[in-house]
Amino acid sequence: MRSCSRVRLYHAHGFPRRGWLGAVAAAMLLLGSLTGASAPAASAPRVLVRTHVRSHVRIHVGSHVTSHVHVIFLRGAANIFSLGMDQMAAQLRRQGIYTTVDNHLAWASLADEAAAEYKSGRVREIIVAGHSLGAMAVTDVVARLGEQGVPVRLAIGLDPIETEVASGRVGRYINYYISDGVGKIVERGPRFHGTLVNVDVKDLAGVGHTNIEKNPIMQRRVISAIRAAVYGGGRAAASAQAKARPSAQGSAQAETK
Repeated sequence: MRSCSRVRLYHAHGFPRRGWLGAVAAAMLLLGSLTGASAPAASAPRVLVRTHVRSHVRIHVGSHVTSHVHVIFLRGAANIFSLGMDQMAAQLRRQGIYTTVDNHLAWASLADEAAAEYKSGRVREIIVAGHSLGAMAVTDVVARLGEQGVPVRLAIGLDPIETEVASGRVGRYINYYISDGVGKIVERGPRFHGTLVNVDVKDLAGVGHTNIEKNPIMQRRVISAIRAAVYGGGRAAASAQAKARPSAQGSAQAETK
């Protein structure tokens, strides 16, 4: 069964059950939490637009092993509050990692496409990350893939605005949230298999709900974790694990398999 919060928010095809009223309410919530972040450029996309990139890239892991990886980034409301996801996607593409960016409303079709890629053998590792409503949709994608028997290598949430209950098979699920703002934790559900870590970044200077995905420190944490998942082991993995641990800039509560 899907989590109760998903039943409240979405139809089976990924659209809000509350329709335009729900979308307006979410936008008002986000606007109310503005922290002085720069306004988006006039050319920023304002409709649901999928960012397409070149076909799947073969990633070389170590000296002999190759693997196919698909990183799925999910924006939040109206495609104007989560443009830091596009910035990180561009960095990953420059490093040869196949990355797509979509609005959170497309989560169901994205999950089904990823499952088909995995089952066909074109993709062997799936990574999902999202901001705000996109962070909530990460839980949906992971759950839907789990229902189809497809594992997720890494899942990352950036300040989801409702408490989520995770299910599915995830190597590592890292949820960054701001406890003194609108951010919520992700809870471990009975059908969740993997490692779940909630990291409170309320003490990270200058970070708020509308700029957490644009913050350079947070971007480095996300990209480091993704690189560790793609390439495995070594310095990248050690760096990502260190960044996810409690520190002076954030405390964490962890659940392990």
